[in-house]
Amino acid sequence: MMSTIFAARQFSTSAVSNHIMKLTRLRVVDNSTIGKQAMAEGKPPRCIHVYNKKGIGTIGDKIMVAIKGEKVKAIIVGCVKEQKPNIPRFDSNNIVLIDDNGTPLGTRINVPIPIVLRTILKEKTFSKGADYTKLLAIASNYV
Repeated sequence: MMSTIFAARQFSTSAVSNHIMKLTRLRVVDNSTIGKQAMAEGKPPRCIHVYNKKGIGTIGDKIMVAIKGEKVKAIIVGCVKEQKPNIPRFDSNNIVLIDDNGTPLGTRINVPIPIVLRTILKEKTFSKGADYTKLLAIASNYV
């Protein structure tokens, strides 16, 4: 009797979390040097902060990631979680690395990004601050 109780507690019974929150592993999809090196070494970046009130990131949200011992900001361009209608669901959590002004660190995005990202990022772009139009310009194709 006693051994069956301990055997049942040796594995986690928490539900699968498809949200982007702290310590979530992410996939860099641009051609920035730091992103390519981290993905090649098999040490993907992890989310350390989500810049919204809920603390859970979705497509278009800005996050801070820890990558190769550095803190870098990023924009989420693809999520595994269930999405609203007309927003595609992705196989992995994709990010594009940016600097403090919102300028992407890479020059090309290698995967398709959702069309909805255009409207989301244009609302978040403001004068004398972050400019996300450059991120939309380097995307090669949309879904």
